[in-house]
Order: sequence, then structure tokens, then C-alpha cells
Amino acid sequence: MTSFVEPSPTATALLLLGRGSDPSSERGVDCPGDLPAPSDPGLVARARAAKAALGDRVFVLGHHYQRDEVIEFADVTGDSFKLARDAAARPDAQYIVFCGVHFMAESADILTTEAQAVVLPDLAAGCSMADMAVLSQVEACWDRLVELGVAEDVVPVTYMNSSADIKGFVGRHGGVVCTSSNARRALEWAFSRGRKVLFLPDQHLGRNTAVLELGFGLDDCVLYDPHKPEGGLTAGQLTDAKMILWRGHCSVHGRFTKDSVDQIRDLVPGVNVLVHPECRHDVVTSADLVGSTEYIIQTIESAPAGSAWAVATELNLVRRLANAHPDKRIMFLDRTVCYCSTMNRIDLPHLVWALEELVEGRVPNRITVDPDTARYARLALDQMLALP
Repeated sequence: MTSFVEPSPTATALLLLGRGSDPSSERGVDCPGDLPAPSDPGLVARARAAKAALGDRVFVLGHHYQRDEVIEFADVTGDSFKLARDAAARPDAQYIVFCGVHFMAESADILTTEAQAVVLPDLAAGCSMADMAVLSQVEACWDRLVELGVAEDVVPVTYMNSSADIKGFVGRHGGVVCTSSNARRALEWAFSRGRKVLFLPDQHLGRNTAVLELGFGLDDCVLYDPHKPEGGLTAGQLTDAKMILWRGHCSVHGRFTKDSVDQIRDLVPGVNVLVHPECRHDVVTSADLVGSTEYIIQTIESAPAGSAWAVATELNLVRRLANAHPDKRIMFLDRTVCYCSTMNRIDLPHLVWALEELVEGRVPNRITVDPDTARYARLALDQMLALP
């Protein structure tokens, strides 16, 4: 057994600042170059100058969960799939700077041309949920289903919040990618082709969609834990289940609890509780409205003045919505601050550094997906686009 070595405080601080490396991490973290200091008063001017110098050669994408200082320089904002499609719709842009997380930049690389370079300003901007489904683990799960003689009845479905490797696996096995807004359609399509679904990697989205939208019972769902022998499930459980849920979750949305819902209702009579389907099942069933990030934004925008809303999603977005709609009372569902820590790694210093590198003709932190994986991942993505 390899002994654990506690990292030094200095090394940890440098890594968190994006100035260090962690070769033992899954994909490695290496942030070369000198980042501007966050306190540099000229950062905004530098970002504007670099973006102006690049002109139409650069297209900056900003996910809804990004910091305001980054969103200011985004050409478009949106959720992960909308941004990847926006990138694909700009074939003349030489550089796609994706202010999001790693799996999003991978999807953009899959959907854009070979002549375009996708840049992630900080390679350490990952996604804990996506990292909870590793290809070797998923392949071991599939091998178990093959051994039990049920694999031919299983259609894999993966959430957009997954690595290119997992999307490629799903494409190889005739499955489909889904988003939080079309998960129901994806599952209906899958069940029209098989008796079972292997849903990756977010257990909550899979369970909430199957139970609340397709009418399944909780006992139709089993939870496959890749860290337990044979997933922690008996042969009978895997054979009988309709939904085989992967043990993965969002570290942000998983923090919200039913107690939070109960407390906000006591504190704010008449409040509307609006939550993302990545939340736990008991949170979703206690809410008034459930929907994707885009649904949350549209609901708040169309809400009447004077209405009160408690929103369960990433804090940057909730705060931005509150600032944009001062005529409504918009609050974060939980009392605990809940930013997406990896999404927040993309800050103004990293964006300035990436843009200035591009101005100098150097392409930093380019995200590329190998052709074989990209081909099969594209199959699963195209199948999603073809959903009725």
C-alpha cells in the first residue's frame, strides 16, 4: 500500500492559486507561466486589450456558474451544452476560450473543427461529478452486466456532466447523452430500445427523472457503487432493476437538504422554492418547481414583481439573478455559501493570462480529445440532438 504524504502548506497554497502542479492527480495539474496578481488594478484593461487584439479570432464562452468578473468578457453565456453548440456554430473562430470546467471544454473540442483550438484557462477546473465515473470503473460495471446476461437489455445514458471517455463509452454501446432539460426524452428513447438503463454519473438526476417524470418507483432503481465489490449489488438486484444509477453526484447541488426547504418556508411565508434536478430526491419532492439552469433563469425572469424565491443552485448564478431582478426577493436556499469550487478556479487572472498568451501566438492549456473517443462521443451527442 502506498503511504499518504501530506502536502506542504506552501505547495497546497500554490496549487490553489494555479501556480503549482499535482502530478498525482487523475489528469495532472500544471499551470505554467506567470499569472497576473489578483490585486493588479489593470486586469480589466488588460483583458479588454487582449480580447480586442484577437478580434474575431477568439470566442469566449462563459458558463452561468462563473464569476461576474469572467462573465463580463464572455461573448455568450449558457449551460454546458448550449455553450458547446455555440462554439460549433462559430467555425471561423480560431480560438475557443471556454470559461467552464474540463468536461465542457472536451465537448466543445468534439463539436468544433480540427482547425479550432479549445482553451481552458485553468486545467485544474474540473468537475467532481464527472470525475466520479472513471472509464475503467464503468467498463467493469458493463462486464458484470455481460456476465449476468443482461447487458443486451441495457441502454447506457450519460449526463452531459461526464468526461469524453464516458461519452465515448456510451456511444460505443448505442446510448445517448442527456442534459437536465431533456433527461426525460433521453430515458424514454432508451426504454424504447431496452428494458434497463445504466445512468451515468449523477444518481439524483437519474432517480428524479425516472420517479417523478416516468412514474417509476424508488424500488425500480438501484445504486451501483464502483468502490464496492460488484458495485455493492447482488445479481438479483442488477437483474431486476429498471434503472441502474451510478453513485455520483454534484458537490454543489448535493449540499441542499429538506431541512433547508422547511426552514426557508418558516422564515419567508409564501416563498417559491425552485431547485435543480441534481438535488437530492427529498429536496426535489419538497420544492415547488424543479428544472435545469436555463429553466431556473427563465422562471425568475418571468416571475411577477414582489414574488419571493429560494433557489437551489450555484451561488454565483443566484446572486446574479438577485442583482438583475431587484423587484423580486431572490435568495439562496441554504444558509451555507455554496460556490462551485472548481468552476471558480477560472478567475480574471487566468483569463487574462490565457488571452495574452494567444495574442503572443502561444496556445495555452489546449483541450483535445483523441479521434476514436471523439468519434463515439459524437455519436452519443448526435443521438441526443436527434431526440424527438
